[in-house]
Amino acid sequence: MARFTGLDDLLGHDELGTSDWHLVDQDRIDAFATVTGDHQWIHTDPHRAQKDGPFGTTIAHGALTLSLCMTFLTEVVQVDNVTFVVNGGFDRVRFHTPVRCGARLRGKVRLLEARRLPSGARLILRTTAEIEGERRPACVADQILALYETPPA
Repeated sequence: MARFTGLDDLLGHDELGTSDWHLVDQDRIDAFATVTGDHQWIHTDPHRAQKDGPFGTTIAHGALTLSLCMTFLTEVVQVDNVTFVVNGGFDRVRFHTPVRCGARLRGKVRLLEARRLPSGARLILRTTAEIEGERRPACVADQILALYETPPA
């Protein structure tokens, strides 16, 4: 994990870091299906997915892969004197490779754009969700965040 001493330190870097690996197993996929209500068999029925599906196993929901980008980000970027972060959404999201059940993912985070605000900064970060052993990433997502600093005492 990269720890930055403040926003000025963070803004001085392009490559912010890489998260740990995270297992995407059937329990995680099923839990996500329960939360979202998306129980499509390609995600939740291993026997049918093996028999009838194009991937030989179940695959993670695209939205699960995207949500893991937040996990990666919180692992990679810690900024001192930031009191809270507001998620402004995603400008661009692309799913390149399906995430098969049992795969491990990690995120590489880059700072694409930054603008100082009176009380913090507006950032655009690109997270690339890599699949262990695969050439192409699972997902590439550009996220807009506003980070707010602790006011000076």
